[in-house]
Amino acid sequence: MDTPPSLGGRAEADLAFVRDVLAKSETFSAVPGAGGVLMGASALVAAAFAAQQSSQEAWLAVWLVEAFIAIGLGAVALVRKARRAGQPLSASPARRFALGLLPPIVVGAMLTVGAIRANAWTLLPSIWLCCYGIGVLGAGAVSSVNIVPALGATFVLLGALALATPSALGTAWLAIGFGGAHLISGVIILRRHGG
Repeated sequence: MDTPPSLGGRAEADLAFVRDVLAKSETFSAVPGAGGVLMGASALVAAAFAAQQSSQEAWLAVWLVEAFIAIGLGAVALVRKARRAGQPLSASPARRFALGLLPPIVVGAMLTVGAIRANAWTLLPSIWLCCYGIGVLGAGAVSSVNIVPALGATFVLLGALALATPSALGTAWLAIGFGGAHLISGVIILRRHGG
């Protein structure tokens, strides 16, 4: 016959369970408004440069440089806001935020390579907008910043519009999404949630 667990052992197990449930219910609040504004501004500059390029390769180069600039701006702003808020990036909410955001972006990079190999350049704006939007939707599921899921849905909608409209509008859709949507959401986040 098994002996029942001690009262102390049961209390430790119950406490571990409660801690796990609480950790899974926490949300990520360090979404940077300033980072969104900076990312949006840099995307509008990139769109202006991309529109002037005479080759697909040069157009792609402008957007790849912009992607690295935007990632850098967003990451620095996120780290700064998380530190100010005392929200460690190693905590469960931050990890879940990253796990929602990063896989679709990696898939977007892989689809970019595939589209270029297939000479399907016109699909790139839709791929980028949709994959980023899905990532933002996933990250928004664990964010206490309510506009994040709406931003993700906006990007997916813009990606669908980019696919449904003439390919000559691709740069404009990227400017509207990565530029305009980031600027607007960044300002809203700044006003409602700071930094």
